[in-house]
Amino acid sequence: MMSRETTQLRADFQFSQASLQDYVECARRFQLRYVERVAWPAPQAQPISEYEQRLERGQVFHRLVQQQLLGIPEAKLTPADPELHRWWEAYLAARPAALEGRRYIEAGLAATVAGKRLMAQYDLVLLTPHAALIFDWKTSERPQKSGAVERLFERMQTRVYRYLLVRAGADLNSGRPLAPEQVTMTYWFAETPAEPVTFAYNADQFAADERVLTGVIAEICGRDPHALWELTVEERRCAFCPYRSLCERGVAAGELHREDEIEAPAPAPFDLDFEQIAEIAF
Repeated sequence: MMSRETTQLRADFQFSQASLQDYVECARRFQLRYVERVAWPAPQAQPISEYEQRLERGQVFHRLVQQQLLGIPEAKLTPADPELHRWWEAYLAARPAALEGRRYIEAGLAATVAGKRLMAQYDLVLLTPHAALIFDWKTSERPQKSGAVERLFERMQTRVYRYLLVRAGADLNSGRPLAPEQVTMTYWFAETPAEPVTFAYNADQFAADERVLTGVIAEICGRDPHALWELTVEERRCAFCPYRSLCERGVAAGELHREDEIEAPAPAPFDLDFEQIAEIAF
C-alpha cells in the first residue's frame, strides 16, 4: 500500500497546461501521474519506433527553430533527416515569426491561481509596440475534422498561454501590463505550413479563462487524494494513455496517425528567472 506521502499532491506542485489537460480529459490519469506519481512503462502509441522517431524529430525541430531565432546561421542548421529537413524547409519558406519586435524564446511565465502556481513555457513570445504574439510550433498536421479548431481553442494550452501572458506578461514588457486585446496566439504546423491557426483575445475571454482555470485548480486541490478518481467516459482516449492496462481499458497502444499531436513528457517544474529568458530585439 502506498504511504500517505505518495498519495498527496505535493504542496509545491506547479500546475501547467499539460497537467490541467490531463485532468479535464481523465481525472484518474491526473491522479496516477501527479498525485500517486506512478511510473508506468506502457507505450503511448504504436508503432513504437515511429512514435519515438516523431517525438525525437519534434524535439529537434523545436531546437532548430530556437537556434535560428537566436541568430545562428541557417546554413549551419540544415538537418540530414529527410522528414525533419522537409519541416525545416517549410518553416524557412513560411517565416511565421518574421516580424519586428522583441523576441522571447523558450520564455517562462507563472502566476498564482486559486492559491497555486500556474506556469507556462512558450516557444516564442514576440512583443511589438502594440501587440503581444504567441507562437507555438507543432509537428503534427493541422486538425481538419469538424469542430477541430473549436476544440483547439478550448484546450488548456490556448487558455493558459494567453491568460498567463496577460497576468504575468509585464515582466517581459518592461513592467508595462498587457491588455487581453493585445494578445494573439498562433499554432503553426510544420506539416501544413500554409494553414496556421490564430486566436485573438479579449477581456471577456480572459475573464472566462480565469473562471475555468481557477475552478479546475480549486477542484483538483479539494479532492480526496485517497479516493479513486473517475476514469474518462471517452474510452477512445485510453488507447493513447500509458495507464490503460492499469485501468483495465486495454493493453495495446493506439495506432499513430499523422494528425496526432505527439508531445514530449511534461518538463520538471522550473524556478522562474527572467534574467535567463532569451531575448532578441529586431
